Amino acid sequence: MRAFIRVTLTVLAFTVAALALPLTLGGITLSASFENRYTARTDGISPRPVHRVHDPAKPTAVVVVGNQGAVVSDTLAPYEILAASGAFNVYTVAPEARPVTLTGGLDLIPDLAFADLDRLLSSAAPDVVVVPALPDLGEPTTRPVTDWLKRQSAKGSLLMSVCNGSGVLASAGLLDGRKATAHWIRIGGFDDEFPAVDWVRGTRYVDDGNIVTTAGILSGIDGALRVTERIAGTETARKTAEAIGWTHYSPGSSPPMTQNTFEAADTVVGFNTAFKWDKPMLGILLTTGIRELELAAVFDTYGQSLAVETTAVGLDGTPIHSRHGLTFAPRGTPTADDLDRLIVPGADAATSHAADRYSALSPVYLHAAPGFPFDAVLEDLMRTTDAATTRWTARTLEYRPDHLALDGEAWPWTIALRPFGLAVLGLLAAFGIRALYRRRA
Repeated sequence: MRAFIRVTLTVLAFTVAALALPLTLGGITLSASFENRYTARTDGISPRPVHRVHDPAKPTAVVVVGNQGAVVSDTLAPYEILAASGAFNVYTVAPEARPVTLTGGLDLIPDLAFADLDRLLSSAAPDVVVVPALPDLGEPTTRPVTDWLKRQSAKGSLLMSVCNGSGVLASAGLLDGRKATAHWIRIGGFDDEFPAVDWVRGTRYVDDGNIVTTAGILSGIDGALRVTERIAGTETARKTAEAIGWTHYSPGSSPPMTQNTFEAADTVVGFNTAFKWDKPMLGILLTTGIRELELAAVFDTYGQSLAVETTAVGLDGTPIHSRHGLTFAPRGTPTADDLDRLIVPGADAATSHAADRYSALSPVYLHAAPGFPFDAVLEDLMRTTDAATTRWTARTLEYRPDHLALDGEAWPWTIALRPFGLAVLGLLAAFGIRALYRRRA
């Protein structure tokens, strides 16, 4: 019996030794992978947004962001669509007038605080309110947003959620007894968390009267086009889809979509988050006049991959204004010591060679060729990572990449072997300690 216990304890000790390093280092890297996505700036700057003339003859649409941030594409894609349509006054609003960090470290300066919007509209409700996914869903910090949403809904706003923004609406009780949809990764959890909602799968959006909810991330484009169609007409929505390069517009109904589910290849995200502790840092150069979708494409595609990290940089470190008037504040200027690559989004930046002064960093002009902004970023991700990571990212974005050439290394083998290497190191250490103990005994 003693021999059995001794063998059992020895096996248990070596098992713990094999798991200790992978679990410890993997846990630390995993935590950092998600925490870094919304790291707030600490320099205390708060630039003023650009002033835009309000046209009282147009309906007003707002994209609301929380004090803790929002998903970048959920915010910027609907904003560009509504602004590009020419049919709305469009603003970003937040509980407070201070910088808000979007996915990947892109600092947005909201156009208006809630109180500013009340003054602008004489306390009337905006015609459209877009709700992106918020990183603090379910936390007390969302209370200012959910309380505000309930007031706007009661006053007659058309609400549109993007991705897991439907969770924000559900947490406010605004979806009870309604049909709604959400990102495929979270919708199963929402079934349990919000049982009063009829969660619908396999659609890019659900139009339920005064509330429109969309599936993951880029499904927000279809939702925003639907809202544009309802308020400004089908022809305006069609022209807007053409202007932004979206070929999937389906007048009057949601485009067909196969519901995504987890696949074996999706385990790649676990390796990238837990064991890719040497993620390359990409500097994303912000330039005046850049399209909002061009910005969303780089920060969300790289960010959803969880294989790289991003930071916003500027030509001189001062705030820039996007194509349709949003204000963004970079966190510095490009330096070789801090960056592994310099990424320059935007067709205008490519035409003007905006980053040529940083030639030592070999700037990558992603949007030099025409096309939907996300295509070039996915192709760059394929070149610099692997097929499994790129396909995971496209599925997370709810974007079909069938027209793209995503052939290359199939799997991040070097990263995938790291936990096994750590396990071997742990076992070697355990054998060494055991041998040392026996010699002393």
